[in-house]
Amino acid sequence: MIPRQEHPKPQFEREDWVNLNGKWNFEIDRSNSGFDRGLHQKGKALSGEILVPFCPESKLSGIGDVDFMDAVWYKRIVNIKKADKLVRLHFGAADYITKVYINGVFAGEHTGGYNSFFVDITDFVEDGDNEICVQCIDVIRTYVHPRGKQSHVYKSQGCIYTRTTGIWQTVWIEYVSRNHVESFEFYPDILSGSITVRAILAGKGNFRFKATFEGRDMGEYYLPDAVGEISFNLKLNEKQLWEVGCGRLYDVEMTFDEDKVKTYFGLRQVRIEGNKFYINEKRIFQRLILDQSFYPDGIYTAPDESDIIKDIELSLAAGFNGARMHEKLFEERYLYHADRLGYITWGEFPNWGLDHTREDSLLIMVPEWIEAVKRDFNHPSIILWCPFNETWSISNKKQVDAVIKNIYLITKALDTTRPCLDTSGGLHTVTDVYDTHDYLGDVQKFKERYDVFKEGGEFFDRLVEHTPHYRGLQKYEGQPCIMSEYGGIGYSLSENAWGYGNRANTEEEFLDRFKGLTDALLDNDKFCGFCYTQLTDVEQEQNGLYFYDRTPKFDIQKIKEIVSRKAAYEE
Repeated sequence: MIPRQEHPKPQFEREDWVNLNGKWNFEIDRSNSGFDRGLHQKGKALSGEILVPFCPESKLSGIGDVDFMDAVWYKRIVNIKKADKLVRLHFGAADYITKVYINGVFAGEHTGGYNSFFVDITDFVEDGDNEICVQCIDVIRTYVHPRGKQSHVYKSQGCIYTRTTGIWQTVWIEYVSRNHVESFEFYPDILSGSITVRAILAGKGNFRFKATFEGRDMGEYYLPDAVGEISFNLKLNEKQLWEVGCGRLYDVEMTFDEDKVKTYFGLRQVRIEGNKFYINEKRIFQRLILDQSFYPDGIYTAPDESDIIKDIELSLAAGFNGARMHEKLFEERYLYHADRLGYITWGEFPNWGLDHTREDSLLIMVPEWIEAVKRDFNHPSIILWCPFNETWSISNKKQVDAVIKNIYLITKALDTTRPCLDTSGGLHTVTDVYDTHDYLGDVQKFKERYDVFKEGGEFFDRLVEHTPHYRGLQKYEGQPCIMSEYGGIGYSLSENAWGYGNRANTEEEFLDRFKGLTDALLDNDKFCGFCYTQLTDVEQEQNGLYFYDRTPKFDIQKIKEIVSRKAAYEE
């Protein structure tokens, strides 16, 4: 059976595609000598097999090798029928440098371990059987490699986990008409109940855009002989707002000449006024959970689409209304389900592993971050961009500030519709939203620390208490403020487990501490949200509300009662 058979890009879906998941020939190339040994050459056999899209470190791949691999190779014979169409070889994601060879000839490459991409192989294939060869180079033990929570040492430890090498999302062939829709962006207007569309077209032809809601006609736009970049506004027949907890989505069918694309959008607006954060003009308290999106048998890859849905449902069942998609670009199917369920998310980047004090770090991150923002621009569930997490280095703060500021400016240039949190947890440089991380487990001290802020005093910089050399390096300037990591309480731990602070020895002790910390934030009207660490245990980090296998540790209804009560910010 072919794993993960659903279409991997629900916001850009064409009917003429072929899923290439399943058995591929495979070889680990630990020293990255495979090219010199001719592994790319047509007919050159590889030594093993793998089940794509699961990484070789995972059990589901059929390999389960967790040692370092500087490179890996994949091969498969694919029958292709060109029929005067473009032939694109797509990857949901492959880590880190991917090179594609068709019938032994180099066809293209991509750098970055998390973004979707395609290689146009039209000129390299012939009708009938073709050999596709993929090399992924993943030299993770450097300071120029964004790796997120993948371990840069041999074993997982603390809050870093098993590595993912090579292909880890769906691979597919897409047949595309010569005249086709290349890209599009949606700009919803909640006041007028309309949608502005900016589309880039390849070729020339008649363009039609048709929107529906639950099968009802919502409006149509037609442009004959369209070419290049087009922009138009469509007044919708009904105004159905996307809301937190209720993701009302409009379905769209776009046709351009013979090209047909299915997609969707939501009427959702994010706005900041002073220290208030509005979603469709409602002051929403962000009850977020930290979600690492690791799976026991699939590592980075959910075994089945139902596992993605289940993680969102587990969070909702515990009273949370969204997630920080932490140190990882989640697959697009996750974002689709967040969109339809009205589940708010932050668009983050796996910046760990990249040394931001290096002058070339900006050159490495910019193209990957631009790809990420462009990929996910149209998802209504994403309410904020957050390109960095915990950039605390002060060894070359001027350089780090320059990197953070430039990424912030690039983000704002790419997307004028969402705020940008420059770096979650500090050190802040220029940001629309202010946040902090605080894993203090003493409920009374935690409450007292932020009651000062509540009563009109300065925002407490918790970094200063433990590390005075951070004093004065960041300052709160009246933005919306979020406690974007807290808690992390360990409970029901196995031997050598890791967590933040002192573990809770009983469920009652856990619930008392969880409630005390959460109440301190819910009762503080200066906070517009929080993010609890974390949804599930991940390997040795065992501070989840659920075990790694997604079974609950606690009476989840009790968690929900604590999390979901009205916040002072919402008054």
